[in-house]
Amino acid sequence: MRAAPHVGALAGASGEENVVREVKRMGEGNPIGRLGDPREIGKAVVFLSSDASSFVTGIELFVDGGMAQTG
Repeated sequence: MRAAPHVGALAGASGEENVVREVKRMGEGNPIGRLGDPREIGKAVVFLSSDASSFVTGIELFVDGGMAQTG
């Protein structure tokens, strides 16, 4: 398995401006044009752990803004 291209992308960024710029750049590579918010991941977790998902079985739920479908 190869590492995602953004792994280590912030290693050279120092200072708030540089980090903000690099995070924005990483998000632009996502099909929806931004990085996900931790709350978006949390909503998927809450759904899967709730009664609302009681009929859901054996799925892979990609909460990645479309990155898994880009190849």
